[in-house]
Amino acid sequence: MKRLTFCLGAVAVLATVSTPPALAQPETVLRVAMTAGDIPLTAGMPDQGFEGWRFVGYNLYDSLVLWDLSRDDRIADIKPGLATSWTIDPNNTRRWIFNIRQGVTFHDGSPLTAADIAWNFERLTREGAPQFNARQFAFARAYLGNFDSLEVVDDHTVAFITKQPDSLFPYSLSFLMMVSPRRSAEVNNDADAFARNPSGTGPYRFSRMVPGERLELVRNPTYWDTARVPKHDRLVLLPMPEASTRTAALLSGQVDWIEAPAPDAIPRLRSSRMQIVTNPYPHNWAYQLNFVDGPFADVRVRRAANYALNRPDFREMLGGVALESYANMPPSSPYYGNPVRYEYDPARARALLREANCLPCRVTFAISTSGSGQMQPLPMNELVKSQLEAAGFQVTFQVMDWNALLQVGREGRERHQDVHGINISRALQDPFNALMRFTWTPQFTPRGSNWGHYSSPQMDALIDRALATFDPAERLTVLTQMHERMSEDAVMLWVVHDLNPRALSPRVRGFVQAQSWFQDLTPITIAPR
Repeated sequence: MKRLTFCLGAVAVLATVSTPPALAQPETVLRVAMTAGDIPLTAGMPDQGFEGWRFVGYNLYDSLVLWDLSRDDRIADIKPGLATSWTIDPNNTRRWIFNIRQGVTFHDGSPLTAADIAWNFERLTREGAPQFNARQFAFARAYLGNFDSLEVVDDHTVAFITKQPDSLFPYSLSFLMMVSPRRSAEVNNDADAFARNPSGTGPYRFSRMVPGERLELVRNPTYWDTARVPKHDRLVLLPMPEASTRTAALLSGQVDWIEAPAPDAIPRLRSSRMQIVTNPYPHNWAYQLNFVDGPFADVRVRRAANYALNRPDFREMLGGVALESYANMPPSSPYYGNPVRYEYDPARARALLREANCLPCRVTFAISTSGSGQMQPLPMNELVKSQLEAAGFQVTFQVMDWNALLQVGREGRERHQDVHGINISRALQDPFNALMRFTWTPQFTPRGSNWGHYSSPQMDALIDRALATFDPAERLTVLTQMHERMSEDAVMLWVVHDLNPRALSPRVRGFVQAQSWFQDLTPITIAPR
């Protein structure tokens, strides 16, 4: 018996030795090279343009209204976020009622209530409130132009009062991130301290930051939308403003994903088995113009500039990953209408300049070296300069980094009267962003995004009518008229629409490129090496 017992014990020992414990699964990491020159601000409302919203805003945080980024076959539209539904008050067209999602918690564990929504709007709008932050207000101001007040109806219902009827108000709320009041109180409402340890409700949580180098986020396993709990463990965001640097990083395996690959690098990336993904989306690469100071106050000069550009040349420069832009919206837009088509005609451009007594016509543009959606800004701007000068312009550039250019855009022409145009690419995913913020008198900077102070009584009347029209079909007719008037008045100098190119490692699986400036990273898996 003793011998048998010994043998069984030996077998047991051998079994234990031959069956090692399960090994821990390696962490899956998605590493992204952004075009941004620095890490986007993590304090709620990000900087670095809409690239900041794409990679930080909608990952650390949520807004009451989110974007449906789940499909690639149609232009993305809004969907419920921290609000499950919204409706206009039938007795008051200035009052929107929002139902707040229940069961949502911030990353610090505190529950989301209607009082937290009110606290956040005071943070963005009420100077003198303990949590008010002037910098966050500056980033949010363009989306608050029609906001008047907020009423807490009950623990999970709020009502927004707008200054005038606003049928598009839910779109504005999609850009306003909700932060944790509890975490803010823990740091005495110090936004810089909050940014070093932020708390939102988003699908990722803050892990660590190396200033100027990297931001690391980790999956939020308790995210309220279980379908969007990230399928990878860690997201690493790296600022790389130079296209060649991003390309080299992808080819060397330093990153898994790059934004805006250099066009001449795309064949090499493809031959190295990298995935090149594109999709049309509402975005233009254009110049907002100064309507008060300098030559562009004359519509003939604005039209001349548009006739001076040979847009197929830009498409060729970009390796085919762009669409020629002859108006603010691409032809696929439901409110495109019948705008003027500014085909290349340098002789007509020169004749218009001569008629306007502006030959040579000296203009100064503020441009950036890189940035969110800026594609390849330096070579593109050089081509713009060459073609404008061939038609009778003399072009001077003020070159600066992306955040500095955004600051010029926020401050407006009053602070920069020597600048006649700013080259800031724009997302056009909703009617307000596509049309109204550039053309509505109440949106004059610094209150809004009408940088050059374009003003037209006819356009203001159309905008007021669109905002007061809650029937989508009727509103579409008005929006189409607005787009056609923008074209007739040559409100911008249009160049191309972006096709949103990015290059991904073959290890990246499950990405659906939405027709949007924003993208959902949560479905992505990373195959083992």
